[in-house]
Order: sequence, then C-alpha cells, then structure tokens
Amino acid sequence: MKPVIQMRDIRQAEQWLEGIAHRTPVVTSRTLNRMAGCEVFLKCENLQRAGAFKFRGAYHAISRLSEEQKRTGVIAFSSGNHAQAVALAARLAEVPAVLCMPDDAPQVKVEATRDYGAEIVFYNRFREDREQVAARLAEKRGLTLIPPYNHPHIMAGAGTAALELLREIPGLEAVITPVGGGGLLSGTAVSAHGINPGIRVFGTEPDQADDTRQSFLLGKRVTIPAPETIADGLRITIPGELTFPVIRQHVESILTVTEEEIREAIQFALFRLKLVVEPSGAVPLAALLFRRLPKDLKRVGVIISGGNIDPGVLAKLV
Repeated sequence: MKPVIQMRDIRQAEQWLEGIAHRTPVVTSRTLNRMAGCEVFLKCENLQRAGAFKFRGAYHAISRLSEEQKRTGVIAFSSGNHAQAVALAARLAEVPAVLCMPDDAPQVKVEATRDYGAEIVFYNRFREDREQVAARLAEKRGLTLIPPYNHPHIMAGAGTAALELLREIPGLEAVITPVGGGGLLSGTAVSAHGINPGIRVFGTEPDQADDTRQSFLLGKRVTIPAPETIADGLRITIPGELTFPVIRQHVESILTVTEEEIREAIQFALFRLKLVVEPSGAVPLAALLFRRLPKDLKRVGVIISGGNIDPGVLAKLV
C-alpha cells in the first residue's frame, strides 16, 4: 500500500509555506532539563501565525486548491485552532471561509476566528456530529472541506515543524508531540524518520481522552465517548482514518498524563519558561515533567502545538 504521505510531501509543503509560515524558535531551559532528566528542546508553535501549528496544514491545503475551489470557498470544523488557521489562511488566499465550531469552544478562539473574517456556524458537540454538520453545509453551498487532520496536505504541512526542529537541533534521540486526530503526530513521525530512521517518536494525550492510546494498543481505531478534558484541542473520539496507519507504523508508544499534570505544565511554562501554552500544547511538556518518557533518552525535541488558551482557564490556573 502506498504511504499516505512521504518525506517528499513534507519537503514540498515546506516550499509552499516558505515566507508565509513563521519559522518558530526553539527554546531551552536548564530547569526543565533538570526536572525532565534530559536535554529538552521546545519547538514553539505557540508563536506560529494564528497561535498554533495548525496554520501550516491549513495554508498548505488551501494553497493547493484549484482556482474554482478557491472562488467557491472552503469549510472546516474545529474547536478552535484549526478554525483560526483556516480563517487566516483563507483570508491570505482571498478565499471565503465557513467554520463549524462547538458552542462551548473557548471564546478567545471564537473571537479570533471571527476577527480573521470567517463565518461561524455553531453546533452542539454532545448532540451533533461535526462532520455531518460540515458535510451538509458543504453540499448546500458547494464548499470544499478542509479537515483538521485527516488529509495528506494537512499532515504534510504539520510535519514541517519537525523538519525545522531537526535541522536546527541535530542529534535528537526522540521527538514528542500531543495527539488529537493525529495530523501533527503523523506528520512529525514521517518527517523525523525521513531525516533519521532511528529517532524515537512518541505521542501524548490526556488520560481522559486516550482514544489513540487505546487504538494503538489494540491495533485498530477505537471510539471513545466525548471526553471531558482541559485540553480542548484533544477532545477527539477516534483517531483519523488516514493518520492512524502512519502512527502505527512510525510511533513507538502513546503516553498519557492527568488533568492536574497538564495544569502544572501550563503553570511551569508560564512562570518558569515565560511561555503562554494552551492545555493541548502542554500535554507533552507534562509528560516530560512527570517522567513518562523512557529514562535512557538524553536529547528530546518537543512540539509545543499552540498557545491559544482561554483567558478564563488561565485566570483559574494563576
């Protein structure tokens, strides 16, 4: 079977993103190294355009559309980061955009999405299927769907963050990312193994939203009930159809952390690293702080996926 994405797809995505996406910084901390028991290199996608790695995949996917598709417009579904990314990418490409967002999405993400010029359609994530809501609107209006993770162009775009990290920091023994639908993890894994086949790749998710961990252990996609977790970007009930086979092939294991550990990681990032990191982006940081990774690792790269934290959540934490 032909791979969903290959290294050449990620390199091609990098060319499409050249001069558009930020080349985000890599941050280190001696305190973090001491607490994690290894050298840690944080790829700060919280400083990416629209505040998250999602911009990479969204812009790449929209830029590859036909002129007719661009004229008609795009539609996407997202709790926030993908919504913001599609809205901004569509504005840059001068493409109309409609975003389906849950009615309990963080207000800061809703406002940012609207500010980028997109139309927002709300749905109830406990009673409605977001893909069905988007599909109905897409058919009615003739819009092209830009999915949050289950698309080769999205996956390849996401993989460009790891490509930059591994070029800047050679000799990494492992890379770790959060995992929701699997776009970031799958793109990162292909990118990492394209540079160094021996590098170890790990995914992380909340204990309460461990659909990928369960699926990984069973060797097939597992559906879980709509999870309740502070990590709103990881409230996925089943891994992506395209992303999961890539994860099974390239990823060593899926690690989980508790809600309290995620909160402590957000506080650590804010007060010790001076970084604003959203809960989903803090999940791999929590895995490091609480020693979930194998003890023999000495140099680890981390994709901090985003920084769009709800002000109310941040206020409760501090």
